[in-house]
Amino acid sequence: MMERRFKLLKKDQSGAALVIALILMIVLTLIGLASTFSSTYEIKLSGNKRGSTDAFYAADSGAQMTMANIKNFDVPARYTGSPPKYEPSKDQNNPNPNPTNAQIVIEHFPDEHGCPRGFGMSADPGKIDCLNFMIESKGEDQIELNPMRSKCTIQEKVARVVPTPSD
Repeated sequence: MMERRFKLLKKDQSGAALVIALILMIVLTLIGLASTFSSTYEIKLSGNKRGSTDAFYAADSGAQMTMANIKNFDVPARYTGSPPKYEPSKDQNNPNPNPTNAQIVIEHFPDEHGCPRGFGMSADPGKIDCLNFMIESKGEDQIELNPMRSKCTIQEKVARVVPTPSD
């Protein structure tokens, strides 16, 4: 009797195709969900990279525009406080174009004398001197879609070559 039932079950395969189709549908749904989550993660990751790159270039453009204008390094005219600082972004008569709205602070180091090593100015140290400055430029991501905007700070040391006063 048992053998007869087994043979009947073996012959009757009317529901097998339905079970196989359902299993394949579940597997394909899981593959689709995994690819959707993976692509969403990749989109967020590339957006964060774009934001940080944008912030870096905003900060770098602020530093480059500041270094391009020698008037930013006129010590007696603009530098106040202790240590002596100048913030071009807060100056009403700011001569610097700043399309990225980078926040720039220039700090003067009056106690540092001489040009930096490797500057190529060591041939006649009695006739030239260097004024030493530090530019700090803070840039932000320019696109306001993300509530957490990327930020970047760049610091560059600058030396302005000046003649020494003759005795």
